[in-house]
Amino acid sequence: MDKTQRLFAVMDLLRRHRRPVTAAQLAADQGVSVRTMYRDVQTLIGLGAPIDGEAGIGYMLKPGFFLPPLMFSPEELEALVLGGRWVQAQPDVGLATAAKNALAKIATASPDDLRDKINDTGLWPVLVRGPSEPVPVLGLVRAAMRSETAIRLEYADEGGNTSERDVWPVQLAYYEGKQIVAAWCCMREAFRHFRTDRIVSARGTDTRFGRRRTVLTKEWQAEWLARSDGWTPDTAPSAG
Repeated sequence: MDKTQRLFAVMDLLRRHRRPVTAAQLAADQGVSVRTMYRDVQTLIGLGAPIDGEAGIGYMLKPGFFLPPLMFSPEELEALVLGGRWVQAQPDVGLATAAKNALAKIATASPDDLRDKINDTGLWPVLVRGPSEPVPVLGLVRAAMRSETAIRLEYADEGGNTSERDVWPVQLAYYEGKQIVAAWCCMREAFRHFRTDRIVSARGTDTRFGRRRTVLTKEWQAEWLARSDGWTPDTAPSAG
């Protein structure tokens, strides 16, 4: 890897981290000495890169900085296209449209027009069950997670009995043919998992989560790991 490629790689690495990254970490990632990395960082700063930090503490990009992608490696482009096409095939209309638009932006944001390459990567997601019908509740769940506001669900159990409850969605899993919402159930005062095909109705509310979603996610993950021996969304505590 030449110096120019390494400088771009350093910027990419800094962009992925929200906390300071030490010169030793950067050097190990790039396979160079720490002294070389100090010089690289100073070169980037001299070129106008908004890097905060200093030797011995770490470096990070200033908030709000956006580095447009100048180029993609063949593997990066294939990963983006394959992931985007998989999302386009999901029953989440909002995400499917966003994936299509994102690939179009990627194709034209590079100095090289990538439209032909994107159209002919040779990689396609295989859907065993075929395309699914749109599931409108998915957009509502995603919006609730962003705004950290509760959703009121009418939910049916295996026997078809329905109940109404407020939930705080924290995670949304997309399987082929089904989707599962991991949420704090206010009625049961515990985490529960809700199959979207059993949601009879749902509507958003203005009620804020009782805790930040980041906190809820950590609690959910801790519970998940504590019961990770064969515990999957299908066998996890479901709504009851």
